[in-house]
Amino acid sequence: MTVELKVSKNNIKQSQITDGMKPQLRTVDLNLLTVFDAVMQEQNITRAAHSLGMSQPAVSNAVSRLKAMFNDELFVRYGRGIQPTARAYQLFGSIRQALQLVQNELPGSGFEPLSSERVFHLCVCSPLDNYLTSMIYNKVEEIAPNIQLVFKSSLNQNTEHQLRYQETEFVLGYEEFRRPEFSCISLFKDEMVLVVSKKHPRMNSPLREADVYSEQHAVVSLDRYASFSLPWYDTVDKQACVAYQGMAMVSVLNIVSQTQLVAIAPRWLAEEFSEQLDLQILPLPLKLNSRTCYLSWHEAAGRDKGHQWMEELLIRVCHR
Repeated sequence: MTVELKVSKNNIKQSQITDGMKPQLRTVDLNLLTVFDAVMQEQNITRAAHSLGMSQPAVSNAVSRLKAMFNDELFVRYGRGIQPTARAYQLFGSIRQALQLVQNELPGSGFEPLSSERVFHLCVCSPLDNYLTSMIYNKVEEIAPNIQLVFKSSLNQNTEHQLRYQETEFVLGYEEFRRPEFSCISLFKDEMVLVVSKKHPRMNSPLREADVYSEQHAVVSLDRYASFSLPWYDTVDKQACVAYQGMAMVSVLNIVSQTQLVAIAPRWLAEEFSEQLDLQILPLPLKLNSRTCYLSWHEAAGRDKGHQWMEELLIRVCHR
């Protein structure tokens, strides 16, 4: 009996030592996490203070306490703003998701689009931006006039990083994000066609693949990250037929209209400019003759009610 009691005391003592080594949540000022979230999003102390309704010194003090809590600089000066460290980026996803979970359970936490002044950052990839950007902008303007939309039209090597940390909240494009951490749904499938000038001396249906690649081509620059044209020029032989590389599909079509070059484009875009540019639209005799448009976002953002509202709106507006 005595031995058992002795062991029990030792266990209790060991447990106390172990517990003493762990940070206690009750000793942490959880308000600091909301400051961390705001500073991460704004990457500027003054703007973060404004968004939080706090003074700049109070936010600076909170950042100092955060640095001590996590034993890391978290933010370093960069130009007129600040730049998060690798540790700050590592923390951001988990903290943002935890704050969103709590926020969603608070009374009156519903998202009111009519009164919201939230800013959403969207990437609508070219050439889809010609079709979707105005539709999205006009619909949001109609039902939620105080919400601000910030658009860009191209992906880059940092896009996954930007989605992960919600610097970009949604991507609409032909690229599918395959990592498990991303949500990705198909909206519609676009037919691809071959576009030539109506004055072209050789191009008439029916065409074969050899006929297509025997011509000189105009493309969206193959050096651009996630270039729209790249899937059709995936070998050295196919790239050898490229005579012009432009920065956007509209400029490609303009060049095609004035030359004997040919281009691969979505049917809806070709039809939009066919009369204006005197273009001929031909069926594309290639295995890859359609592309799927996807709506993508990072799963960590999906619990936020404002994000859910925008997700539903994008699906409704863009689906066809």
